[in-house]
Amino acid sequence: MSTALQKYQRLEASALWRETPDAQRREVIISVGDASLLISDLQDRPLAHWSLAAVVRANPGKAPVIFAPGSNEGETLELDASETAMIEAIETLSRALHRRAPRPGRLRWLILLGSVFALAAGLLWWLPSALQSHAVALVPQLNRVVIGQDVLAQLERTSGRSCHSELGDQAVSKLTEALGVASITIVPDGVKTTASLPGPALIIGRRIVEDHDDPTAAIGFMIAEKSYATESDPLARILEFGGWRASFRLLTSGMLASDTLVRYAEHLAVTETGKPDNGALIDTFAALGIPPSPYAYTLDISGETTLPLIEADAIISPAPPILTDGEWVALQDICSS
Repeated sequence: MSTALQKYQRLEASALWRETPDAQRREVIISVGDASLLISDLQDRPLAHWSLAAVVRANPGKAPVIFAPGSNEGETLELDASETAMIEAIETLSRALHRRAPRPGRLRWLILLGSVFALAAGLLWWLPSALQSHAVALVPQLNRVVIGQDVLAQLERTSGRSCHSELGDQAVSKLTEALGVASITIVPDGVKTTASLPGPALIIGRRIVEDHDDPTAAIGFMIAEKSYATESDPLARILEFGGWRASFRLLTSGMLASDTLVRYAEHLAVTETGKPDNGALIDTFAALGIPPSPYAYTLDISGETTLPLIEADAIISPAPPILTDGEWVALQDICSS
């Protein structure tokens, strides 16, 4: 910009100046000053000076060329079309200075746009969580059970139908009542160990009952899953997996999309179960009168990582076994019938 000013600083031209709309035009000499246009009479006495940043052309594309200061529409400066060098200088410097001039409203617009974007980002961050919490709080127990059954139906499409036998179902019924859950389902495949669905409904992989000779160890997996379902609502986990659309659909229709159910069932098949807090887990074992050490040793045969569970045996008063030996054998054979 300074180079352009220096280029035009010695440039002068003759022009006709009108101070007001009613005044007579006067012949003047104009020259380029420091970011301003100097207007002098023929005796070189200054008459006015205009800021080049404010100068506008009043008749674009026409001749003679008329300029005006942006701050005073009544004042004009008329140049003959032959004064091409001065016309070019005024227009070039005016455009350059106008681009560099501060715009008071720009900061306000930037602040406004920043506020809008911050609000939008806040909504995007807050809205899914708020929708999920609202849905979890409003969905009644009956709907939770239905959603759990719907996920189980999708899970059975890949895992195979849930296991049943007359004596095995009796054992499952006793476990369901003792653990205080809506249902317990043994599946031949589809979950690595255990999973929980709204209800709460416990899904138990067949290997949990088939691979452990001690029923207390197998029941320990069920207790851990129930404890985890108490800490982490299974419905909230489904909605978190499905995103805000799942929460919105559940709030508006009372149902989840079949696509969400299918994808979540597939998710259960490849996901390890969550680990509940040790304190809450020990409390659940204690309430049922079941020692946690058999379960703890199945997780870590050395006992090093599950020592708090093993030591909790000392503070738990054992209760009578939930299942008889015959019921436990029937449960182990439930998927073989």
